[in-house]
Amino acid sequence: MLFKNTLLTAAVALGLSAPVAMADGHGGTLDKIAASGEIVIGHRESSVPFSYLDENQNPVGYSIDLCMKIVDAVAAELDQELTIKYVPVNPKTRIALMANGTIDLECGSTTNNLTRQQQVEYLPVTFVTGTKILTRKDSGINSVADLDGMAVALAQGTTNERAVMAAVEAAGLDVKILPVRDHAEGMLSLETDRVDAYATDHILLHGLISKSKNPDDFAVVGDFLSFDPYALMVRRDDSAFELVGKKALAEVFRTGEIVEIYSKWFDPLGVPADPLLQAAFILGALPE
Repeated sequence: MLFKNTLLTAAVALGLSAPVAMADGHGGTLDKIAASGEIVIGHRESSVPFSYLDENQNPVGYSIDLCMKIVDAVAAELDQELTIKYVPVNPKTRIALMANGTIDLECGSTTNNLTRQQQVEYLPVTFVTGTKILTRKDSGINSVADLDGMAVALAQGTTNERAVMAAVEAAGLDVKILPVRDHAEGMLSLETDRVDAYATDHILLHGLISKSKNPDDFAVVGDFLSFDPYALMVRRDDSAFELVGKKALAEVFRTGEIVEIYSKWFDPLGVPADPLLQAAFILGALPE
């Protein structure tokens, strides 16, 4: 593997870096990485099992493993050894940090949608999920309709926030919203009874339950409130770097290595790849 790990734990302020200028040679992000010998990865700290910190405070997860395949491909494309710098991101910072050039590749649990594509670009779909509700089993909450008069935590700047707010408004419910920074804060607000529910992508809710102190106390309930295809985020208008990422993922999909990587992270949660996701892997396995 042609890189060395380093960990950047300090928070990175928005606007710290200027947008990446296109350059001669490979162009854009590839030239930036070649010049510095470093690829900067944005990661989440509590998006289990996609991207989170292990007991040693190192980023791990399904998305991180897939990103490592892309890092290998970039190193091979540039024919040089690379250092990885990890930068923590959250729903409010991830788009801006990609758009302003601070990070080169975002490895988290980010939904690909057309609105976001006005600022960033995405690689092929790596997971399919949707918004559901996490609550205590004894809360009496089984659907959105049961949230009337309740308090719900929502991570700011997410598709889940919009989906829940739209459902609540459509049903004419009286719901108190507690804005939170990320999934860890949302789960903590539920565990400490500050709210009655936390809503985000259903697979992340299962991940939060698996890491909680009392997993048997919680349940994921309700119908899907949104459709959220996850994809690794890259810089917009940078086709050279995007192509390297697409090639790397196509190889993982084509060889079937994706099955092993998926099983590593999702089998412990009891979440098999559904037919829609399997179809996405097939579609992403483009021929060389």
